[in-house]
Amino acid sequence: MLWFTAKINTTGGVLMKRLVKRFLWILLLGFALQAKSQDALPVIAAIDRGIVTIDSLARYGELQDTLPVPQVVMPKSFLRTKENEIVDSLGILAPFWEKVRQIRRNKSNAILRVLHVGDSHIRGHILPRTAGDSLQLLVGRLTYTDMGINGATCETFSTLERIRGIQAEHPDLLILSFGTNESHNRGYNALRHYQQMDIFIRMLRTAMPGVPILMTTPPGSYQGRRRAYSLNPRTAKAVQTIHLFAHDNGIAVWDMFTIVGGASRACLNWQSAGMMRPDHVHYTVEGYTFQGQLLYQAIVKAYNDYVGYR
Repeated sequence: MLWFTAKINTTGGVLMKRLVKRFLWILLLGFALQAKSQDALPVIAAIDRGIVTIDSLARYGELQDTLPVPQVVMPKSFLRTKENEIVDSLGILAPFWEKVRQIRRNKSNAILRVLHVGDSHIRGHILPRTAGDSLQLLVGRLTYTDMGINGATCETFSTLERIRGIQAEHPDLLILSFGTNESHNRGYNALRHYQQMDIFIRMLRTAMPGVPILMTTPPGSYQGRRRAYSLNPRTAKAVQTIHLFAHDNGIAVWDMFTIVGGASRACLNWQSAGMMRPDHVHYTVEGYTFQGQLLYQAIVKAYNDYVGYR
């Protein structure tokens, strides 16, 4: 370094200074050209925004139509439960869901009518009214009526008089809950059960064409008397027959039996939770209330599926 400084101070120092200056100018020019060849950086980075289209706005509006799904917690003693849902792969209930959507958007002043028909489980009113009262609070312009007969099967309602009684309610959705009494018969025959449902549904569709139908399965029951109770093995057969008939005839199904444990656990779950009455066929107030809550939850979830994924 001392040698370099001394060299500059010599006679040839002037030439050296010129060479150094020229070298520095070449370096500066190179940096300038390199910087100019790159894209200029913006003062503030642009925010990455998605493109908002008419379709996405409409989609957002549909999602706002969804209803809050009620939290229904299965008792801790319940084992082997399944997802609580309505099986409707063909969209059979879509006309009813659309009417609900129009009412919630204030585009319809109609009053929706739900009619729940069935056996003693419905005749006791607790199950349907639990589901119905909750739906009325959410939808507003909706009535939920039940029509049940103790000991009834679907064949019990297959008379002109009773079909006219159902028709007089002008339902927008018809819920049918049978199967307990069919399966309680020790001579249960799946083919005969299928034929009985076929007659009943044909009469209903003739009287009320286009009305969406939702069938439910029985919750489960025992057979025998007093201390000799045993699980009724025919309930599972009746449930299978209901599924088969619904599939063949374009009907939605809410399979409560499978949801709460199926053939291996449904009755044991009800009993362990203290929700069955001493006769081992009917249920306590808490049991029917819980069933109504499950039905209500399944209905809300099915509606949300319609408005969110149609």
